[in-house]
Amino acid sequence: MGNTVLGIIGGSGLSDLPGLQDKQWRTVDSAFGAPSDQLCFGHINGQKIVFLPRHGRGHTIPPDAINFRANIDAMKRAEVTDLVSFSAVGSLREDLPPGSFVRVDQYIDRTLGRVSSFFGTGLVAHVSMGDPTCSRLGQWADAAAAQVDVPLHAGGTYLAMNGPQFSTQAESHLYRSWGCDVIGMTNMPEAKLAREAEICYITIAMVTDFDCWHPDHDHVEVAQIIGVMNANADKAKTLMAGIAAHLGQVQSGDRTDCDTGCDHALENAIITGPDARNPKLVGKLSAILQRVNGGSDA
Repeated sequence: MGNTVLGIIGGSGLSDLPGLQDKQWRTVDSAFGAPSDQLCFGHINGQKIVFLPRHGRGHTIPPDAINFRANIDAMKRAEVTDLVSFSAVGSLREDLPPGSFVRVDQYIDRTLGRVSSFFGTGLVAHVSMGDPTCSRLGQWADAAAAQVDVPLHAGGTYLAMNGPQFSTQAESHLYRSWGCDVIGMTNMPEAKLAREAEICYITIAMVTDFDCWHPDHDHVEVAQIIGVMNANADKAKTLMAGIAAHLGQVQSGDRTDCDTGCDHALENAIITGPDARNPKLVGKLSAILQRVNGGSDA
């Protein structure tokens, strides 16, 4: 396999990556329309990095208008192998106060109307999402967080809501009763699309508020979120650089296969036989299918 290329998607408050060397913003075309912004290419201590601000520089794109397919397709075309997604969230737990960082390992998708797959009529595929994040990349993030002294809670369930409005109290209490830990608007279908693209993926959630369930705190307000978000930003940037540096240390030489199987997620997922596949859709998925198109399941 080739070397690791680390992709980073910056959520609210994270529109750049300080410390990136030889930085270049480049337009990467996608068959699925325009990504949220240009992609920023560079490296940290020799580790190749591709950075994308999810909401665009200046935060111009709301959660329900993000072109998730274009974002992930562009990352794949930029040869990203491992993707760390930073996301501002509300907390659904007393012991995860604002300022906490959580490495998410499960999701509940409550979004509406978002296109959640690269595949469709003429080329059908069903990838496994039982373990929706990469265990190896998660372990690297945990180790990097310890090295740079950013407390990172390992494991948690992310409730993905549609937005752009915040929750009602009834919804917030319902999600707590389901055992969810944090709530956000942007990591679905992002995580599903990363799996279809055979990119190792994790979410690092940055808690900005207690949603609206907590009786001792005001309901969610943008001013409150921005204040905590700005305080989180420096820690998030430190953690981004720490993950990049750690990957540079542990990934000398070629990458090995992913333990979770993220990088072979399409191995037995494509149902449509080769002769029945829609050539137009196959062409549109040239980046997503680049590995299987050279293998026996193409």
